[in-house]
Amino acid sequence: MKLLTRYLAREIYTSIALVFTSLLMLFAFLDLIHELSTMGHGNYHIGYVLLYVLLTVPSHIYDLFPVAILIGAIFALVQMASNSELIVYRCSGASLRQMVGALFKIGLPLVLLSYLCGEMLAPPSERMAQSLRLKAQNAEVTLKEFRTGVWVKDERSFVNVKNVMPDTSLLNISIYEFDESYHLSSITAAKRATFVEENHWQLEDVMQTRFSKQGTIVNNQSGMEWHSVLNPDLLSVLLVVPEQMSAWNLYQYVQHLRDNHQKTARYEIAMWTKLVYPFAVLVMMLLALPFAAHHRREGGVSGKIFLGIVLGLSFHFLGRLFASLGALNDWQPLLSATAIPMLFLLLAGGMLWFVERR
Repeated sequence: MKLLTRYLAREIYTSIALVFTSLLMLFAFLDLIHELSTMGHGNYHIGYVLLYVLLTVPSHIYDLFPVAILIGAIFALVQMASNSELIVYRCSGASLRQMVGALFKIGLPLVLLSYLCGEMLAPPSERMAQSLRLKAQNAEVTLKEFRTGVWVKDERSFVNVKNVMPDTSLLNISIYEFDESYHLSSITAAKRATFVEENHWQLEDVMQTRFSKQGTIVNNQSGMEWHSVLNPDLLSVLLVVPEQMSAWNLYQYVQHLRDNHQKTARYEIAMWTKLVYPFAVLVMMLLALPFAAHHRREGGVSGKIFLGIVLGLSFHFLGRLFASLGALNDWQPLLSATAIPMLFLLLAGGMLWFVERR
């Protein structure tokens, strides 16, 4: 059985590498075409465009993992079946359980690779890509969740931010502070806020208005300190969508939202999806096995590859659709993140049962 596992691993890894190469070249080419339309804004020349496309590759690798593994595994197994290699292994005494166990052993390194890519490689690479493009275009992130910008609750304060620079410094920031009885105590408006260290920001060009029973006091300052639990990691969600953040950053942001009694559904679903997503590799490996049950004359390699592509894309888009529906309808986050992988696991089990019954 060890010989079978090593041989399967070599064939499947080779096929997956070829599929990954093809898909990444396609997506990189599409990204290049899209970025060429914005080339020339500021200093955004061809060198920055190519570097931006290169930095987005890790995100594509992570997104394409299940699709590439399903197509690669189907191609390798169907080729082996067409050459009667799998029949020889089954006739030699290899049971279906042993075949599934071999595929799981082959898939475990891919699970680890997917996790490392999603946690350590793709998120910082995506942030670097977005920051590079914004800096090259001499641009800034304009926040449009509301017409007045984004509002963030920070303990007894409400913070309004209209713009975020690529270095995560804030422009046009207003801080509304309330006392223990929830009466407005002060309004602080600053042209710029720069992060200094943990819980410490430096405000520039500040106008502070304080309210009390005695009256209103307006104070203009060139700079002042601002203590807040907000930090660049929390604000990174403004540059990168939740689905491309790491699970740890999502966990931190979810805790921040909970502490301030705000909705966390979208970020919790994204966090659980990041934790569950790597194990979709094993589901895809299992789903590929039934495709090797028939010889080429009963379907053809191209037809099975096409069906694998359809299943892989269905897994990808249905997962996103279900996550969006979960966020809109406040479904249980873990259920929203695991429903589609569990559905495809049941599909793989049903297909294996049908094939083995025949």
